[in-house]
Amino acid sequence: MVGRARLRTEGTLIGLPFTTTMSRHLSPEQRERYARHLVLPDVGSEGQEKLLKSSVLVVGAGGLGSPALMYLAAAGVGRIGIVDNDKVSSSNLQRQIIHSTSSIGSAKVKSASNRISELNPDIVIEEIEEKLTSENSIEIISKYDVVIDGTDNFESRYLIGDSCEILGKPWIFGSIHRFEGQVSSFNFKDGPNYRDLFPSPPPPELAPNCSEAGVLGILPGIVGTIQATEAIKIILGIGNCLSGELLVIDALTMDFRKLEFSLNADREKVTSLSEKQEKGFSEIGAKEFAERRNKGWAPFLLDVRRSHEEQISSIEGTDSRIMHLEIPSRLEELPSQGDIVVYCRSGQRSDAVARFIVDSGLFNGMIYNLLGGINAWSDEVDPNVVKY
Repeated sequence: MVGRARLRTEGTLIGLPFTTTMSRHLSPEQRERYARHLVLPDVGSEGQEKLLKSSVLVVGAGGLGSPALMYLAAAGVGRIGIVDNDKVSSSNLQRQIIHSTSSIGSAKVKSASNRISELNPDIVIEEIEEKLTSENSIEIISKYDVVIDGTDNFESRYLIGDSCEILGKPWIFGSIHRFEGQVSSFNFKDGPNYRDLFPSPPPPELAPNCSEAGVLGILPGIVGTIQATEAIKIILGIGNCLSGELLVIDALTMDFRKLEFSLNADREKVTSLSEKQEKGFSEIGAKEFAERRNKGWAPFLLDVRRSHEEQISSIEGTDSRIMHLEIPSRLEELPSQGDIVVYCRSGQRSDAVARFIVDSGLFNGMIYNLLGGINAWSDEVDPNVVKY
């Protein structure tokens, strides 16, 4: 992880250690930079110092993370962590405004870090170029006061929600789909968490991501900005955050609705991530898969992309292609014995499919999700395989 700062001091916020870039009192430069905050009755010098002492982790430097990161940095949040293991592609630029054409091919964490450090050199930026997993989430999240979810898949949302429940951390949920967005603040002051609203993930046919369903490019800007607003209100202790409320945004009609929900008294609190790990499911990296297969391992290799994607590129040795939306009606085409490795473009659709196959209870082998999908295969195993 990389941190940038000219001055550093130690302290605590919400019972957590922080390292930030402020002296005991605001400097003349800081007073000029944050002048519009200082005249706000609910912020002022004391509030600005709270912001400078605070830390926020943004998981995902994409559509939602872009505006959230830029406004958190501009507001003077003292320490910002960025988690993402993806690289910038041209298809990101329609909505991921923190990146530029010159960033294509670069790590998203590096591109985002460079942008917000230019916007505000007064803050510490920590670059975490890895996927958030059950193995590292507790360690990473424990170092921050508030978490913003900028992901686009159910696996990450449940992982963030469970980790924050274990650690007692508030986190801001955001979701986008075509022309609709959703925002809520979870686990705030013992309030409801993600599993109180969504007890379990939907089947894969009901969970398309942006690459499959499409999204209006401006929509993540609206949602991500609201997420940053929620995080700042939590840090400052002002206003009413969306705890126990789901804000639903319809960009076509400009209707904003709030749906209320509450704690599920019958739900057992999450105390360990291992409690939520499925039996029979695992993840496997591209290199490990290639090495094990070269040594004789022969799992059934399932491609769950659409037909036009298969025409772009495929992994050699693929046994079958069943588009992810068709999996529930075609499970009988898969072998009931032996291991199965599922892949897609980036590992998100395949993750949902792999978990769905496990949950069906019809298969006796291990079901693996190929991390990073065919793009990781191109990066780590066979560069002749075309990325897209």
